Amino acid sequence: QVHLVESGGGLVQAGGSLRLSCAASGFTLDLYAIGWFRQAPGKGREGVSCISGSDGSAYYDDSVKGRFTLSRDNAKNTVYLQMNSLKPKYPPFYYCATPLGSSCPIRRADYVSWGQGTQVTVSS
Repeated sequence: QVHLVESGGGLVQAGGSLRLSCAASGFTLDLYAIGWFRQAPGKGREGVSCISGSDGSAYYDDSVKGRFTLSRDNAKNTVYLQMNSLKPKYPPFYYCATPLGSSCPIRRADYVSWGQGTQVTVSS
């Protein structure tokens, strides 16, 4: 059974850093794309970044380019999202998801398995 679990959220001051983890079970993570999304209360989930399962190419939304970095530890079956220069205006809930395919989808609807999310609170 495919399962994703996010961790690493917490409280950080503006300008600080956090590293989120997305641990996978039930499938071999390095074969599949993993995307990260964030969500504000009452709003839809917005794509932040994605790492492909084919060649490990990483893609970032323009709003986080240069500040967020994706990496993957195949031995631990885990993807990490390093977030630097965090801002209070960022949506607080972060989710990882997989389309169970190797390429990063354009559409959020193509992601078929989601984690439960982790909360990131940035204080000003």
